[in-house]
Amino acid sequence: MSTSAFLNYKRSRFSTRLPIDFRYTQSHFWLQAMPDDVYRIGLTKFATRMLGDLVETGVEVEPDTPVEVGQVIGWVECLKAASDLYCMAQGRFVRANPELNQNPDWLTRDPYRKGWLYEVAGEPEPTALDAEGYAAFLNQTIDTMLGGAP
Repeated sequence: MSTSAFLNYKRSRFSTRLPIDFRYTQSHFWLQAMPDDVYRIGLTKFATRMLGDLVETGVEVEPDTPVEVGQVIGWVECLKAASDLYCMAQGRFVRANPELNQNPDWLTRDPYRKGWLYEVAGEPEPTALDAEGYAAFLNQTIDTMLGGAP
């Protein structure tokens, strides 16, 4: 699926283009609606900048396994940090991105297309934000990091 429109975002020294038709979580994941109630899920550009270059990912859930929002389903190891990989949808785990470990730079170079992490058939995280809501959340996050707001 291609995205046709973006929200251009810039705050301090961070800038990105947020696909308008995606949903975003406050834990910096994005969700793209695919056919058949499947959601493709990945890390936002903000998250990849905080983590650094991808070294390796691991998914510990088999296809067709029931999953819930917030469930740890794997891990992401990057140069700056390692992190648990959380599920951002409830339903049935479909698959992990089969190309990501062979092409780890996709996570940082193309996080909203080729750098996706996994797919789930079901319902997305219920508190996910639209692009404008996520941009407002990023403003607060970046201001807090810079010491400008509580």
